Amino acid sequence: MNLLVSAVFGYLLGSVPFAVIVSRAFRLADPRSFGSGNPGATNVLRSGNKAAALLTLVGDAAKGWLAMFIVAAVLRNESPAEGTAVAVAGLAAFVGHVFPFTLGFKGGKGVATALGVLLGFSAALAGLTAGIWLAVIVFTRYSSLAALVAASVAPIFTWWLLGNTEITAVVTAMCAVLIYRHKSNIRKLLAGNEGRVGGRKQARSPPPL
Repeated sequence: MNLLVSAVFGYLLGSVPFAVIVSRAFRLADPRSFGSGNPGATNVLRSGNKAAALLTLVGDAAKGWLAMFIVAAVLRNESPAEGTAVAVAGLAAFVGHVFPFTLGFKGGKGVATALGVLLGFSAALAGLTAGIWLAVIVFTRYSSLAALVAASVAPIFTWWLLGNTEITAVVTAMCAVLIYRHKSNIRKLLAGNEGRVGGRKQARSPPPL
């Protein structure tokens, strides 16, 4: 029962669409209406509003970590399967972000939320993976390539740092979904027409309130 409740709670929290909420708060166009159409921090950045993009990034990452933190706090010393429930909550939050019921199951690609889940497992794991992600962005300015590289090495880092089969399996599953969600970006990268970080695409103005 704890696993089911943790999964449902994590999914609901993960389904909070920060990209849409923040964009509305800043009176920006819906991020689904321009650029990649992806409700995530990178696409919000294409609006030209760095503060909104940063808040989206923080919000999306926080919900992955928060789902795990709350489940751990509630179940502390109450269940021998506490660790499994925490891992399930993190994975469910990631799934909720990628397939949120709030947006018709068409969500973001999961990079920030995945990072929040990694932080829930280990600060060192999150920091090392984020460092790889940031380094690739700095040197290539391809957000998608940075996400793909980070997702490819995260399971290796997980096993190396934690040596836990269950956690490594969760991270591997999460990264597999993340890579799959980037399939269109992979095609664009191979074709040489993937957009770079810092490039702006025209966004439609939001409707009047």
